[in-house]
Parts: sequence; C-alpha cells; structure tokens
Amino acid sequence: MDYAVALAGLAVVHLLAVASPGPSTVLVIQTAAVSGRRAGLLAAFAMMLGALVWAAAALYGLQVLFARFDWLYVAFRVAGALYLLYLAFMLIRHAGAPLPEADPSAVRAGAWQGFVKALLLQLSNPKVMVFMGSIFISLLPAQPPAWMDATVLAIVAANEFVWFALLALLFSGGAARAFYRRAKLWLDRLMGGVLGLLGVRLLASEI
Repeated sequence: MDYAVALAGLAVVHLLAVASPGPSTVLVIQTAAVSGRRAGLLAAFAMMLGALVWAAAALYGLQVLFARFDWLYVAFRVAGALYLLYLAFMLIRHAGAPLPEADPSAVRAGAWQGFVKALLLQLSNPKVMVFMGSIFISLLPAQPPAWMDATVLAIVAANEFVWFALLALLFSGGAARAFYRRAKLWLDRLMGGVLGLLGVRLLASEI
C-alpha cells in the first residue's frame, strides 16, 4: 500500500467527518458567539485534544477493550448522552440572559469554561474512537511504521483544530456577535433543542 495515498485518503475522510454538523459544531459556535474569539479558539483546541485522545486510543488498541467489555462502551455512551442533555438544559435555561459585557476577567473565565465544556464533550463520545478505528483499519496498512502513526495523529490534530478554529473565528466576529445578541433567545433555544435531541437519541440507543 502506498503510504502517501493512504494518508491522503485518511485526511479527506476525517475532515469530512469533522465538518459534518454535530454537537461539537454547536458548542464551538455557541462558545465563540457568547464568549468571543479567545474562548472559541480554546474550545477548538479542546476539541483537538479530545480527538487526539480517541485517535491514540484507536491506534493503540482501546477499541479492543470496548469490544470485549460492552458495558464499558455503553457507560461512556450514556455519560455522553447525559452530558449533552445537561448542556441542552443549561442553554435553554439561560437563553433569556443577556450576553456578558467585555469585562476582561469574565471573558477569561468564560474562555476556560468553554475549554472544559468542549473537552468533556469530546471525551464523553466514544463514537469518535470507533469511527477513527474503522477508518484506520480501512485505510491504513495492518502494521504501519511508527512515523505513520505520528503522521496520523498530526493529521487528526490539524483537521480538528483548523476546522473548529475557522468556526470560532467566523462566529466571534462583530457582525456575528451582534446578530447573536439580537437573536440569542431563539438561537440558544434552537441549539439547546438540537443538543437535547442528540442526547435523547444517544441515550435511547443504549436503553
């Protein structure tokens, strides 16, 4: 197998998966619009870190553990569903609250809160690892050299951060923030509803 072709295919498939709308997209957009560019970029960085954890787990065999112990995988999925429902509840509950003003200390606190939320969201979704494991098996050689493993992790990191950073930069701009301020009540309710539905769907699939 040509290593360059395999890595290129992996990069394309993974980027398409990252760009598909989901709870990560909703959270990064909401974080950037509410707390600004720094918070959005920190959330993007958190998404990258979480994805790297799952990618490394897929490369080095944690998926075998999940396959052997079904309850462990189910536990992660249920925890992910409950976390999505919690985020949905908080969004809807505070939908009517005004956007915070530009107090530097509040902005810094909000940025790190967004980082933690994004990291927990990514780490509570073992489907990321299962997906990565499936494309790794499909596209990579059975025994890739060590440099190839490192390249795979670099591709995952680049795709995740670049995509979510672009979203953060787009939705933290003045025009987007002004629009969000005007439509915050309904946008937060909409995004909370989307996260809630995803959480219910994930939870129902495990009951």
